[in-house]
Amino acid sequence: MKELKEKIENYKPYNEQEEKDKQTMLNYINTFDDILTRKNEFGHFTASAWVLNNERTKVLMIYHNIYKSWSWTGGHADGEKDLLGTAIRELKEETGVKNVKVINNDIFSLEIVCVNGHVKKGKYVSSHVHLNLTYLLEVDEKETLHIKEDENSGVKWVSIEELEKVVNENWMLENVYNKINSKLFLLGNKN
Repeated sequence: MKELKEKIENYKPYNEQEEKDKQTMLNYINTFDDILTRKNEFGHFTASAWVLNNERTKVLMIYHNIYKSWSWTGGHADGEKDLLGTAIRELKEETGVKNVKVINNDIFSLEIVCVNGHVKKGKYVSSHVHLNLTYLLEVDEKETLHIKEDENSGVKWVSIEELEKVVNENWMLENVYNKINSKLFLLGNKN
């Protein structure tokens, strides 16, 4: 837990949302013993991947069955302390890709995502928050894609400019995906 806490402490927030969410994540770490598993029903760590093609013009997305929207890949830490590893594992499970390039080992974005109550695998899951760390990954568009039927019903590449046409979750689009793309644009201008 010490290494995760240090990574979050060293993370430089991009905007006010990240500043506030960073502080809340550190408060969770200092308050709760079990934030890496779903046993903590108030909130727990998750990891997501913003997966770009080689040209960095498209994002690999899944159609998430619970959220009924095209979404990034990602999932629960489930006790794993290496959240970059979690993001890669979830990407492979949810899309079927085999070859993943890590663009940067550092946290690229962080956000606290509210999860409404829902039924998963026949059991009700109460509303809670995901303390999410996002990592920047790259996959070749020629990779074969597969649906993970218990979680998603579609996998496809979406042009960055077309995201607003396919994402139904306005909060995610406005506060997470657009933020990540803005950071990418700044990163591209620094090179």
